[in-house]
Amino acid sequence: MNRRKLLSLLGITALIGSTGAAWASFARSRNPYYQGPISDHFNGLIFSDGRPVTKGLLDVWRWQTSKRNRELFPPHYPAPPQDKPPARVEGLRIVHLGHASFLYQMAGLNVLIDPVFAERASPFSFIGPRRVNAPGVAFDDLPKIDIVLVTHNHYDHLDLATLEALHQRDQPRMIMPLGNDTILRARNPAIRAEAYDWSDKVALSNEIAVTLAPTYHWSARGALDRRMALWCSFVIETPQAKVFHIGDTGYHDGSLYERLGVEYGPFRLAVLPIGAYEPRWFMGDNHMNPEEAVKVMLSLRAEQALGHHWGTFQLTDEGIERPPEALKLALAQAGLPEERFRPMQPGLSWEA
Repeated sequence: MNRRKLLSLLGITALIGSTGAAWASFARSRNPYYQGPISDHFNGLIFSDGRPVTKGLLDVWRWQTSKRNRELFPPHYPAPPQDKPPARVEGLRIVHLGHASFLYQMAGLNVLIDPVFAERASPFSFIGPRRVNAPGVAFDDLPKIDIVLVTHNHYDHLDLATLEALHQRDQPRMIMPLGNDTILRARNPAIRAEAYDWSDKVALSNEIAVTLAPTYHWSARGALDRRMALWCSFVIETPQAKVFHIGDTGYHDGSLYERLGVEYGPFRLAVLPIGAYEPRWFMGDNHMNPEEAVKVMLSLRAEQALGHHWGTFQLTDEGIERPPEALKLALAQAGLPEERFRPMQPGLSWEA
C-alpha cells in the first residue's frame, strides 16, 4: 500500500474516531446540534433535502481503496497576487479568497462567506487536503468584518479556528443554518452565532438582506453526525444586484434550481461551485460538475456566474485544471460566451 493511500485510510479512521460526543447523542437518538419542531425537511433527528440517501461509509471505503484514476494536485498552484480590499465599498465588490471562501463588500457592509484560512480542510493539522495556494486576501489585510455567512459545516466551509479569530478581532454576526450555531458555541460560547431555517429572510442592514434557500447537499463534522445540522444557499439582496450564492450542491434533476429561479430570480450574479466532482458515481449526488453548473446558472436566470470550489484543496480525483477546462467546453456546447461564467482564483475580484 502506498503512502498516499495509507494516509487516506488513516484519515477515514481518524474521522470516524473523532465524533465521540455525536455518537453519544446518536446512540440515544438525539441530535447533538438542534432540537426543534419536525418539518418537511427535519424528522426530529436528521435533516433531508428530499432525496434518498444513496451513499455511506462503505462507499467512501470503496472509493478510497479501489483503483482510482486520480490526477494529483501539484504541491503549489500559482494564483493571482493577493488582493488588498478597501475598508468599505458603497457599491458591490466580491473577492475570491480561495476554494469556497469569499469577501463581499456591499453598500458599506463587509461580509465573509465560508471563510477558511486553515492550511488544511480537515479536523486535523497533520492530515487531510492541504491548500496549494495562499488565501486571496491575507487575514491581516481583511477589512473589519461585519457579517459572516456559513453555508454548512463541512471542514472546507466551516473552519472553527478562522471563525474564532474573526470573533476575537471584529465580533461579527455569524449567520448559518439550523444546528451550526451549536458547533460554534461549543468552540467559544461568546461567538455571535445565529441559526435560521430555509426560507428565513435576515436583514443585515437597512439595505441588505439574505434569505436561506435549500440546496442538494448534506452535513457532517464526523462519521456519526451526518445530516444533523442543516445546509443552505444564500439569496443576497443588495441595492446594486441580487446574487445567488451556493457553497456546495449536487444537481439531481435540476428542478430545485428551476423553482428557485422562479421564486427568487432573476439574478445579476450566481456564485456556483464547479469542482470536486470526480468520480461521478460517488460525487454526483452532492457535487455538480461544470456542465451542470452552467445549467444551474440558466435555471436561476442569472446574467453572469462565478465559479469556485476548485484549485485550492484537492478533495476528489479530477486534476487541478480540469474544472475550468470543462467549464469552457460546457459553455461552448451551450452556445454561451466564456465571459458569461468566469472561473475564479484566489485574489480575483468582481464588481457590479
